Amino acid sequence: MDRNTITGLLLIFAITIAWAFYSMPSEEELQQQRAQQAIQDSIAAAEARERGVGDPTEPSAGQQSQDTQTPSRTLGQQDQDPALGAFENASYGDTTRTLVRTPIYEAEFTNLGAGPSKFTLRDYERWDQQPMQMIRDTTRSAYSLGFLSAENYNIESNNILFEPLYSSSLIEIAEGESEQLRYQLQLDDDSRIIYTYTFYGDRYEYELDIEFQNMLDYISDSNVDFGWVPSLNISERDTAQDQLNSAAHVYTGGELEKLQLTDAGSQEQIYSGTIDWVSTKTRFFAQFIKPLTNSNAALLRGEVTGTVGESGALHHYQSFVTSNIVADNVLEYEFYVGPLRYQYTKNFDEHAYDVVEIGYALIRWFADPLVRYLIIPFFTFGSMLIPNYGILIILFGIIIKVVLFPLTQKSFKSMAAMKDLQPQMQELKEKYKDDPQKQQKETIALYKKAGVNPLGGCLPMLLQFPILITLFFFFQNSMIIRQEPFLWASDLAAPDYILSLPFSIPFLGDQVAGFVLLMTAAMFVQTKLTGSVGGMGGGASPSGGPNMKAFTYVLPFILLFVFNNFAAGLSLYYLVYNVLSAAQQVLIKKQTETPAVETKGKGKGGKKKKGKKK
Repeated sequence: MDRNTITGLLLIFAITIAWAFYSMPSEEELQQQRAQQAIQDSIAAAEARERGVGDPTEPSAGQQSQDTQTPSRTLGQQDQDPALGAFENASYGDTTRTLVRTPIYEAEFTNLGAGPSKFTLRDYERWDQQPMQMIRDTTRSAYSLGFLSAENYNIESNNILFEPLYSSSLIEIAEGESEQLRYQLQLDDDSRIIYTYTFYGDRYEYELDIEFQNMLDYISDSNVDFGWVPSLNISERDTAQDQLNSAAHVYTGGELEKLQLTDAGSQEQIYSGTIDWVSTKTRFFAQFIKPLTNSNAALLRGEVTGTVGESGALHHYQSFVTSNIVADNVLEYEFYVGPLRYQYTKNFDEHAYDVVEIGYALIRWFADPLVRYLIIPFFTFGSMLIPNYGILIILFGIIIKVVLFPLTQKSFKSMAAMKDLQPQMQELKEKYKDDPQKQQKETIALYKKAGVNPLGGCLPMLLQFPILITLFFFFQNSMIIRQEPFLWASDLAAPDYILSLPFSIPFLGDQVAGFVLLMTAAMFVQTKLTGSVGGMGGGASPSGGPNMKAFTYVLPFILLFVFNNFAAGLSLYYLVYNVLSAAQQVLIKKQTETPAVETKGKGKGGKKKKGKKK
């Protein structure tokens, strides 16, 4: 790796850090966010009602808890038994549950909040082969409708028992069919709220219409909030990594906004304007809420307890949409609850897959089409012919190296030409050491005469960085390779640990991954063969002298620590990339070096004269 390449990497890193500081909210903004009134009432109210007791230790109304140890509860809790006024009298007497079963999921709906309390994906499992149940808290509806009553009470619908407008406890929906499920909350003969869910047998999307019949006398403000309250369940063995990938998002005004906490505590973000959708996600699964009518604001809330990055930390995110009920007294929503696979999310919304990290914001314009129109189709159609994703990753690595070969070859030749010019450049430096302008002029003339571009070795390699960065994020976060086995790796989306250490090493841990070891070995061999790492040195001797040469041998060891806890599919790809880079550079080196040809001739006196020419 030459000095120009390292400079480029450092610049990319500096730009990323600067952008992170620039996008951080100011202290005034944080104070304003903290000052916003929290969404009232806790899901613990129903637990208290079921137990018949309250818990006086809970935070009071509107208080934001910074150290709550149960992040599956609503952030900003009230007392356990909130006063509901007229809405308490309207509450139904019994708790009922209905199972909605389709070929791809099973959802248990409860009349406590009139929504799903369990949502199990039938085609996906957790890392321990248990069914993938999406909702962490299963005591009441995951959805809650919030508003201020005419009696000045903060009402949350998941504290109220709705009346079910059906008789069956099981609704089975075959592929291609649809069914409805209805609830109502009746306050008098003419005033009621009616929920109508519509489910489909062949997709993860479903719909909800909320009808407000003569409710303006009971609701103080025509703006109501509707959102997802509980945490999403963790699905991967590496719980810390899964939690770190948790976040809340909103898509509004053609922009994706994210709330993701990096320290323990809680935070809110409020957005005004028409809302396309809001969501909360883990690493591979998500729920989305798309308002189809009258949206005017959104609220994202997050809370982290414990030490961020450790397995004991708990991350809890909520997302809400604010809508106005004056226009037609009917609010319409579309939901998606399921895996973050592009083929599914694009049917829900064109930008829903944007919540998956596939690169830095600076290169998103490049990474998005690369992932959507090249990488994902390759693995989607390739898996129809070759069901093993490990083999597909190897083939994909070969294709990438073939596509990038012209850039690699150009970079290598340019660096080799620059190396050949080093003696002449040194002579110019000595000759014109007292005249920098003349030295620069003669150096440029030398470049032109030799047909060499001094940036020719660096630019072709920098052009590859957006591709490498995109692939880095894709293999780390894509669900395509989740729970796909290859050789000793049982899950290409998780580390393939093969060695357990009797002690823990900082940054490495107490286990070592197999493909990372092979990748490190391949980089050492490549360094030995070509004098550089990762195909970036072009085979030329490091220009930084002994220190730079030593760095090229230390870098593989550093990357062992960096990649050890990453996805096995990512390490496998870079293993293939480094092996092919070494072979590619050896091949290019042979092509660019013309062997010396020994010529024989006779000089004076009939003696043979030997010489070499190129």
